[in-house]
Amino acid sequence: MPSVKDILMSMEYGPAPESATEVLKWLAARGTFGHFIGGAFTAPGVTFATTNPATGENLAQITQGTAADIAAAVAAARAAQPGWAALAGHERAKWLYAMARHVQKRERFLAVLESLDNGKPIRETRDIDIPLVARHFYHHAGWAELLAEEFPGAAPVGVCGQIIPWNFPLLMLAWKIAPALAAGNTVVLKPAEYTPLTALAFAEICAEIGLPAGVVNIVTGDGETGAALVASKVDKIAFTGSTEVGRAIRKATAGTGKALTLELGGKSPFIVCADADLDAAVEGVVESIWFNQGQVCCAGSRILVAEAVEDAFTRRLTDRLARLRVGDPLDKSVDMGALVHPVQLARVQQMVAAGMAAGARLVQAECKLPAKGCFYAPGFLTGVNPANPVADAEIFGPVATLTSFRTPDEAVELANATRYGLAASVWTESVNLAMDLAAKVKAGVVWVNSANIFDAGAAFGGMRESGFGREGGRAGLRDYLRGPEVAEAPEAQATFDTAPVPAATGQTGAIDRTAKMYVGGRQARPDSGQSYAVMHEGRVLGLAGLGSRKDIRNAVEAAAKAGAWGRATAHNRAQVLYYLAENLSARAAEFAARLVEGGHRPEAAALEVDLSIRRAFYYAAQADKFDGAVTATKTAHVTLQMPEPFGIMGIVCPDAAPLLGLVSLVLPAIAMGNRVVAVPAASRPLPATDLSQVLDCSDMPGGVLNIVTGPKDELAGVLAKHDEVAALWYVSGPEGRAAVEAESTGNLKSVWALANRDWTGPQGQGRAFLQRATQVKTIWVPYGE
Repeated sequence: MPSVKDILMSMEYGPAPESATEVLKWLAARGTFGHFIGGAFTAPGVTFATTNPATGENLAQITQGTAADIAAAVAAARAAQPGWAALAGHERAKWLYAMARHVQKRERFLAVLESLDNGKPIRETRDIDIPLVARHFYHHAGWAELLAEEFPGAAPVGVCGQIIPWNFPLLMLAWKIAPALAAGNTVVLKPAEYTPLTALAFAEICAEIGLPAGVVNIVTGDGETGAALVASKVDKIAFTGSTEVGRAIRKATAGTGKALTLELGGKSPFIVCADADLDAAVEGVVESIWFNQGQVCCAGSRILVAEAVEDAFTRRLTDRLARLRVGDPLDKSVDMGALVHPVQLARVQQMVAAGMAAGARLVQAECKLPAKGCFYAPGFLTGVNPANPVADAEIFGPVATLTSFRTPDEAVELANATRYGLAASVWTESVNLAMDLAAKVKAGVVWVNSANIFDAGAAFGGMRESGFGREGGRAGLRDYLRGPEVAEAPEAQATFDTAPVPAATGQTGAIDRTAKMYVGGRQARPDSGQSYAVMHEGRVLGLAGLGSRKDIRNAVEAAAKAGAWGRATAHNRAQVLYYLAENLSARAAEFAARLVEGGHRPEAAALEVDLSIRRAFYYAAQADKFDGAVTATKTAHVTLQMPEPFGIMGIVCPDAAPLLGLVSLVLPAIAMGNRVVAVPAASRPLPATDLSQVLDCSDMPGGVLNIVTGPKDELAGVLAKHDEVAALWYVSGPEGRAAVEAESTGNLKSVWALANRDWTGPQGQGRAFLQRATQVKTIWVPYGE
């Protein structure tokens, strides 16, 4: 036993255990858990054990959910949803406030239960996770109160199926349930197989406060239970987990009409610049990677360090590594607890071994690990070349990679050299450099001189293969709402005749009749050299190019070269759209004649052209008005929530409104800084090819809008599969919509599959199109203290 003098000399921590007595009593009293369906716990069925990863001891028996259990839960949620949605926002707010208060009353109990079930240190569950759970319910109680005022005309999605992972069990539950309930939805939630206990404790809270039966339902089980929930008759799936499972869910929900939010994996860069506060950056690594065992999808697991400070940073990081304390998660003096399960421990061991076999060197803490439990000593890998298996794959454990860079541009190139885009952390004392890097890194969340900070008021979610949709803040709530119902309108059908046809057999005039597409700012013939006749009542109106896979490839390459459009000021983009509107107005009579030639009545043609001009003016006006928000969140921080363009978008237009449908879809995407590959109305593409002549004299940079004519379903499939196309809008029937959603799983692009509508009405224009054309990037900026 050391003396007081010895302790004062060594400054070592003694044990400071948190009592688990009350939690263990609670577990012993229950022993075996059923599901929570329709406001009550069911009788247990076939069970499996949930264990303490720090000791391997069983904590409780959990019921394995079946398809029948899921069906019962969905039925309960469906029965409760109309009544819940019909409540005034104030009434829903009171229920959410009650949830927040009851979580706060049981904070210490829930923190201990979470540590026992998950293995993370009590310091994290007590000081971060559980307070954030209460924060989410308080915050979304406020949204429920203000919903009618802030989202006029919006309606809940309906019944939401929610699947959460094991790294933040209760926080992820709050992250999903709170906005869903605030918006008027009911939920069926499946917690992770490894960590169901705090979800079941939350179910007890719902029962305690008297929440109406069926509003919240919790069904436990493994991946089969989750698959049954995805396949069930819910209106939305919200999933947080691996990219591989996210792909399977995208494919399973294709064509079902279910709304979908995916928050998936990451390989987040942690950029340390030459002027960074190195000690602060080292602590950022500790918070991002080691304090939570690296079991965070947004952890800064790729440390990128400026070559000028690489040696100094590595020394500091190694010294700090040596002082980390690994052990009992309930010990308040422990920095790092246990990995969640033996399966996860084995995966981390295998991945590190594979990285070392490929030439990496492991720098690891020389700490004495407990004799039993899923513990792994923290460390980092150096000498990781781009071909190393750990360079781009998630380790999801307390091991990072460390690589150097020479210039900020190289740092951006390395940061973006991944298929993911969840989060990033930037460390520099230069505000200009910090904001420049934050803008250029492809990630949904960027922390400046900080790491792994979360708040209910800040949107969180990824780009690229890290998923789509947002959780938290206004953007997260919006993903649990839908706009007014839009009546589906019939679509015209295209026929393709590739026989040679004279080009000038239609109405004469100034409009070009030749079969050309528009790629890279100039007219281009189809790669195949084939054309098809555009017909109306047996007359040939002209020719259109029969576009192919190679034409789409050429158009995407042209769009990629036009990246400066997204960096242009919103004012400059607005000027181009105003100029486009002016030039279209000057040729209004010609476009109206083209529409009449294709079958429009004269008054309908005049209206379509007039509305197309108005849409151009509208989106020109919106280009510098649709902006983000600065949100007060954590002390000493503000968050910038910036709407960013996707990059390259594919847009497949309706046949019913050949000019108005095109401009209604293309212009909001361009106004927000995207570059577009558009497939116009297949049956009546000539107004779109005519529009290319207007683009030529409207200062539209080449490659911003590319037009490829031809069979829409075939070309839509090419766009859906193309990895460089980041988002796809597609107007078609149910079969076509199902196909593009299924084919988009390669890079998990955001897909908006629309039924055709009356494009002359208000549903053909508005902020919904601008919101769909952007993704929110949340930037955490130091502010104040």
